[in-house]
Amino acid sequence: MNEVFVGPVEVEIARASLAGIVQEMQNLLFRTGYSTIIRESHDASCAITDHEGRVVAQHIVLPLHIGAFPACAAAVLRAYGDDLRDGDAFLINHPYEGGSPHAPDMAVLAPIFVEGVFLGFCGSIAHKSDIGGPVPGSCSGQARETFNEGLHLPAVRYQRDFVRNLEIERIIAANSRTPELVLGDIRGQLGCVRIGAERVGALTKKLGLPHVRACFDRLLELARQRLRAGVAEWRDGEASAERFVDDDGIDLERPVRIHVHVAKQGDRINFDFSGSADQTKGPANIRPSLVRAACLFCLVSLIDPHLTLNSGALAAFDVTVRPGSVLDPRFPAPVNTYNPTVHALVEAVFAAMASIAPGRGRADGCGGRSIIIGGRATSAGKAYVQYELFGGGGGARSGKDGVSGTMVNQANGKVTPIEIIESEFATHLRRFELIPDSGGAGAFRGGLGFVREYENLADARFSIRSAKHVIAPEGAAGGGAARTGDIRINPDTGSEKRLPTRYADYPVTTGDVIRLETPGGGGFGDPLERDPELVLRDVREGYITARGALQHYGVVLAASEGGLLLDPQATGAERVRRRAGPSQQAARFAADATI
Repeated sequence: MNEVFVGPVEVEIARASLAGIVQEMQNLLFRTGYSTIIRESHDASCAITDHEGRVVAQHIVLPLHIGAFPACAAAVLRAYGDDLRDGDAFLINHPYEGGSPHAPDMAVLAPIFVEGVFLGFCGSIAHKSDIGGPVPGSCSGQARETFNEGLHLPAVRYQRDFVRNLEIERIIAANSRTPELVLGDIRGQLGCVRIGAERVGALTKKLGLPHVRACFDRLLELARQRLRAGVAEWRDGEASAERFVDDDGIDLERPVRIHVHVAKQGDRINFDFSGSADQTKGPANIRPSLVRAACLFCLVSLIDPHLTLNSGALAAFDVTVRPGSVLDPRFPAPVNTYNPTVHALVEAVFAAMASIAPGRGRADGCGGRSIIIGGRATSAGKAYVQYELFGGGGGARSGKDGVSGTMVNQANGKVTPIEIIESEFATHLRRFELIPDSGGAGAFRGGLGFVREYENLADARFSIRSAKHVIAPEGAAGGGAARTGDIRINPDTGSEKRLPTRYADYPVTTGDVIRLETPGGGGFGDPLERDPELVLRDVREGYITARGALQHYGVVLAASEGGLLLDPQATGAERVRRRAGPSQQAARFAADATI
């Protein structure tokens, strides 16, 4: 068969068209979502693949899904590759047989046929409010195997000839505490992939099937070349770094080590995670497809955040993981609380890359977390699952302060508005505010974490999956660590209870208060190098306290009728004293004593 030539204009038309199609799919999914997880938190992604399951276009809401889509598509092709036809659609959420990060992330894939030829898949992956298991929300921080994490579907045919399989829907509904939400979200996913398939079909008729397939191949190759060209600009060398997850939810006194050794030569780079911890008893494990996706996130962040992402970029570097480790667990090791592990991996990679890609250093961020409250509303007696995603403070980087009250790293969801929470769930939000002094001190200050406090209005069951409540986000280049997170039930009372970083199924009653405090981000650079005027501004805006200004930055403020003012002379003297260091100060005191 003769190779089809496509020029740069044709390739760019295909790229822009595919990006627009995926964006339309994504917008449809968010607007038709039944659950707050999709329509408010935006815990979902859409993509288009080629006939081999390689992603050729993805709207990047959740970067990890670029590794999940090919694995899910491969599972469908293994099971149904000889029996695909127009009008089919498939479901899969199995982390081991497919590529879902955890079972609540259910994928819907529809094959694209043009002129009777299978071109690829349109797909979406979206988190489900509840798919069964021992706790509301299906994400138990104490799960010991995947069988504790809800209903698992291998690749199954959901539609044939555009007709839904109602038996599959009945099975899913029977395994969910919120069946209407789950089925509504699945049908929304189905609708968006159908629209995507129609749009890709129209594009193919416009450009021609051979040309579109050639454009797919060219887009994959261009992404691979662009990423390798970016890698080639860095210095050759090797570096190692590590980060730790607080615990796995079972062994609460044992941090989980994530270690990476980076080797870069020319335009090739390898991330070796063989030194990471063994697979854990609790749900801190992640699958290799997510490891690769997380590494791509780091590379794109360091090279060009506007780089076109597809499976070509995903294949442009090497990753080594050790079977039986926390990053390549053996079935049926639990995986539902994967996000803290991915955050630790990302921050270890960034720390190692600081010496290979100079000038791109950054401090650690707050990690990721979710809370889940499940019960029955007192008004209608109907089951509900309140599932929320949170961040905290972003780490500072060279030249910029960290962002406050944000998602960090690969997490890219949104905080559900207070009005939505109070109108849909049995809760009252009492506080939602930034925490002063929670960001790490530095020449560039870390972002602030926040406190979110709930008053429970009905008996319910509470679960949390969080990070960095024990091990603080680290600073960089001499910057300070950030404040850790915390979770308490009925704080400041005689019945106060502090929960571990991960906890499942804590019973809360009407009137109980839940207070979540999220970590800040680490600081970057020596705090004594921060402009005192910026410190004064931070105090006036409530980011840091006057005490924090003195303690962490050596900035002395004086009270006046108009408020706090900077004392330049006292500040200069305080910073000179601190820069002298303990040893020089001790020598000076000894000299003074001999006079």
